[in-house]
Amino acid sequence: MIKPVVKPMNKNFSSGPCSKRPGWSLKVLNNAVLGRSHRSKLAKSRINYLIDKIRELHQIPNDFYIGIVPGSDTGAVEIAMWNILGMKNVSMLVWDSFGNDWANDLKKQLRIKDLNVLKSEYGILPNFKNLNFNDDVIFNFNGTTAGVRVPNLEWIPVDRSGVTICDATSAAFAMELDWTKLDVTTFSWQKCLGGEGGHGILILSPSAVKRINNYTPSWPIPKLFNLKKNDEINQSIFEGSTINTPSLLCIEDFIDALEWSKKIGGLKKLISISNQNLKIIEEWVNKNYWIEFLSKEKGTISSTSICLKFSDQISKKLNNVQLDQLEKNIVNILDNENIAFDIGSYRSAPPGLRIWGGPTINPKDVKTLLPWLNWAFENSYNFIIKDI
Repeated sequence: MIKPVVKPMNKNFSSGPCSKRPGWSLKVLNNAVLGRSHRSKLAKSRINYLIDKIRELHQIPNDFYIGIVPGSDTGAVEIAMWNILGMKNVSMLVWDSFGNDWANDLKKQLRIKDLNVLKSEYGILPNFKNLNFNDDVIFNFNGTTAGVRVPNLEWIPVDRSGVTICDATSAAFAMELDWTKLDVTTFSWQKCLGGEGGHGILILSPSAVKRINNYTPSWPIPKLFNLKKNDEINQSIFEGSTINTPSLLCIEDFIDALEWSKKIGGLKKLISISNQNLKIIEEWVNKNYWIEFLSKEKGTISSTSICLKFSDQISKKLNNVQLDQLEKNIVNILDNENIAFDIGSYRSAPPGLRIWGGPTINPKDVKTLLPWLNWAFENSYNFIIKDI
């Protein structure tokens, strides 16, 4: 195969932290409130502006609470679990590594006694049919490490008595979220809009707020996780007074991402860009024998964290060590050629590739990348099989 010539303009296909928006530069940080207290009137006004923009862009109901919390999406999920769980039985849905992490914390840290873990292998969703929504239910909207998403939220009843906790970190701003089905929703800035790491967003429905107000867990809650003050929810956390000190530089950066999103057409446009990136890769996968989606169902393929594995045709010829080496060789070639960075599969996923297709990725760059993938595969594969 002849080596391609044209390179992607943007080489950053990492699944987290993800690419900045097109046209981003350090100039967007010029209005950052630096050297000031995060409790100052000016700083709080920027924090609240950010929260208002999130609500506007994702069409979040006015009676939902939105707060900035420490620890990125991981921190937001943990904060939700530590403050809300323990009152009811818990069902945990697991189909990627982060869902597995939450399940382990439920078992070993919170020691939930009545815990039902519904777990499936990489590439498929667990069976939702027998879920009891009198339980609290925890799930990932989109499995970032598996490339498998829920196709919709129709399986969640509106009239549930349990609370739903949704890790939506690689879905927010790229997929539709039905707020009637979500009681706790979390995400980080570093995913779909290309913000910086370290900050999480925690969104609470009236039902989640009621749970926090009326229930106190049996375990001690550290200050960094605590959402209550004087035995009720601490309203100030959701009014610009964060639990701990946020980066006001990162605040300004994410405000820029939100304003850019509105300028190009809002949520509808963001979803469209991500879907277009997936469509381009789908067409390419269908034409190439050596690669396939990790997701086994078309309707559950992620449009953001697009996870691919080597096809059965390749896997039957190579052992696990050789498959791992094939992935590493492809990734290294593309890195060295300055074509694409950080596109290896997640460390616990089957060998293959993971290409970020979120809304900050220009579809033209995805198209330009694909011939390079074929070229890198051919060179890597031929090198490995020459000794077989």
